[in-house]
Amino acid sequence: MKFSESWLRSFVNPALSSAELSHSLTMAGLEVEDMTPVAPAFTSVIVAQVLSVSKHPDADRLNVCQVDIGSGTPQQIVCGAPNVAAGLKVPCALPGAKLPGDFKIKIAKVRGIESSGMLCSAKELGITEEASGLLTLPADAPVGTDIRNYLALDDTIFEIKLTPNRADCLSLQGIAREVGAITGATVSLPAITPVAAQIDEVRALALKAGDACPLYCGRSIKDVNARAATPEWMRRHLERSGLRSISALVDITNYVMLELGQPLHAFDDSKLAGAVQVRMAEEGERLRLLNGQEITLASDMLLIADEQKPLALAGIMGGEESAVTLDTRHLFLESAFFAPSVIAGRARRFGFSSDASHRFERGVDFGITQTAMERATQFILEICGGSAGPVQIAQGTLPARPPVRLRTARAAKVLGLPLDSAKVAGILRGLALEFTQDGETFMVTPPSWRFDMEIEEDLIEEIARLIGYDNIPAVAPQAALQMLPQPEQERPTARIRQFMADRGYQEVINFAFVDTAWEADFAGKTGDNELIRLANPIASQMAVMRSSLFGGLVDNLVTNIKRQQNRVRLFELGRVFARSDDHNQAVAGYSQPWHLAGLAFGQALPETWSSGKRSVDFYDLKGDLEALFPSCSLRFEKASHPALHPGRSAHILFQGNPVGLLGELHPKWVQKYDLPAAPVLFEIDFSVLKAQAVPAFAEFSKFPAVTRDLAVIVDQEVHWQAIIDGLQTTLPRLVTGIHLFDVYTGKGIPENKKSLALRVVMQDTQRTLLDSEVDAALQNIASELENKFAAQLRA
Repeated sequence: MKFSESWLRSFVNPALSSAELSHSLTMAGLEVEDMTPVAPAFTSVIVAQVLSVSKHPDADRLNVCQVDIGSGTPQQIVCGAPNVAAGLKVPCALPGAKLPGDFKIKIAKVRGIESSGMLCSAKELGITEEASGLLTLPADAPVGTDIRNYLALDDTIFEIKLTPNRADCLSLQGIAREVGAITGATVSLPAITPVAAQIDEVRALALKAGDACPLYCGRSIKDVNARAATPEWMRRHLERSGLRSISALVDITNYVMLELGQPLHAFDDSKLAGAVQVRMAEEGERLRLLNGQEITLASDMLLIADEQKPLALAGIMGGEESAVTLDTRHLFLESAFFAPSVIAGRARRFGFSSDASHRFERGVDFGITQTAMERATQFILEICGGSAGPVQIAQGTLPARPPVRLRTARAAKVLGLPLDSAKVAGILRGLALEFTQDGETFMVTPPSWRFDMEIEEDLIEEIARLIGYDNIPAVAPQAALQMLPQPEQERPTARIRQFMADRGYQEVINFAFVDTAWEADFAGKTGDNELIRLANPIASQMAVMRSSLFGGLVDNLVTNIKRQQNRVRLFELGRVFARSDDHNQAVAGYSQPWHLAGLAFGQALPETWSSGKRSVDFYDLKGDLEALFPSCSLRFEKASHPALHPGRSAHILFQGNPVGLLGELHPKWVQKYDLPAAPVLFEIDFSVLKAQAVPAFAEFSKFPAVTRDLAVIVDQEVHWQAIIDGLQTTLPRLVTGIHLFDVYTGKGIPENKKSLALRVVMQDTQRTLLDSEVDAALQNIASELENKFAAQLRA
């Protein structure tokens, strides 16, 4: 909402500066987004009249003008404006004047002709950005008057950012009411008296959609002069409110809309046939609007029509066929209240908005529908002449305004302020709210212009606004602190985050709602029975809840690569979402477990003089995961997953149960997301990470360890993990470790076989081992390998 400060102060004039007024409005919830001077500073510019114009003897595009500046002696001024002419009244900058841009006016010779000043355009005065010639002033402008005073340029344009619930402030009257309530200043609204009917002519009204339009007023006005000039003061208010002047009739309806908040529309009465109808559109009806757009109507759209054709899209925009023009002589003036739900969103279907729809879809004061009609009629008769007929009214059931209970004690508790009933009553009176009082309880009847007062909290908010948010003390909450237990078998989340940071990963936080394509690519979910769709997504690419953290990490990687980051380590700790049959979940029917996911891309180590270049691979992240489980043994089994490379991915098993995934990104997603190489990713159930074994003391041996190597030949299909698992339960007590240090295939090894070299470590805590004990242990291991895996000792 834009308006000029001078216009507002004609309604209410508090003893506040412009900056103080701006602050007061902002702290009352009407955020002043911008304050702009109508014109920049300049001096010594007056109203002048051009007496005569003659061609410059040495310049085709210059004229020599004799100008009356009100001093009694005409001044000679050279001017190059194309519209300069004798008799015009224009702004004149006198010698010594300072114009915007620090431009100083001096007596000078222009092509040999002396010039004592400069005739100005609106652009040169900083009033507009573009100008095609001199700023022409009305014929009655008094010569010699300071142009700043004459054009009221010492003014400020306020732009207020309103929330959708404050439609009552989409007018000067509404803002004036607010300023009066905030500051206690007297509000003087314009006196509006009904215009007596001068003719008997009426046009019948047919209200066929009473729920959508509970109140419709119409009036015929005959013999108007549509070519009459809009008064300068009205034109000025419109332009400073962001509306351009079109014609007197249109300007009047726009002015009343800005002043009172009630949109109006004028039809050319001679283009109407029969009664004016307010009805729902028929499916497929067509209407050409004032903006030239031809639209096809739907059955949920409200129309103003006559007995033959549609006339206007109700509450949004008039039709081109019935529009007033400069040749219009007879008017049918409309003022109505349309239900917000019937107007909301209709204009946006056709890709536009209008000042009328902006107001009607938020709620217009139905108490001033007829008052606005009378105000517009006054202006039409004063400016354009003519004769007005009686106001015709068609009325249905207007919105109910049920009283709302307000308890003083409740308001004091919510706001944390000492309040008494006298103060509350004063605030309610300042807001022009009608109420009855029973002790500390008020029954407040919302006025017709406030659609945002329905519950007690709405009224408490009004009290807070009027007291001033900056006057409400910021009291820190107080509560007893209690140290929460931290079980020894549960690892703190902060420690896991710190571990990931210590391994070179940086934490990211991504939205939990993601692109549908991510769920298909990285989780293999496509159907509605798998996807969890949002009912009202904030954007089309955020339409579903994520079931994997992979998508966000890949998107982060793409962003980093675009910024020339060639080594990236990222991790995220967050929730994923899936449908669940367990109705004991926090949200019935859905599980929301925490997952930890990581991504590594680029070189395994930062490039230095002492280390070669090696790209990160599967085993780097496998090592990071194993380091996350220092006292527990993870297992990795070959996996097939839509997000990962089919030959370079694995399930992560913990205590025999799958708890996550590890692998390279699938080549087709590397290509789709335009990655220079495949990153390696993992994702694991965070609840598994939280659990940790309680430390247990193990005696440290003082005796030397014995190491023996053992090489065996096994089938290619035999995995090392299977061997370790098979030996685990039968290893002799003195064996403290067994490790694989070499795998060999080739010359000397049968086809489809491989050689595994094992290092066996043996130690006792009580004594030094004997060779016979060592040999027996090795023989035991060899026998187990032969029995369980058909292994043969390699010579």
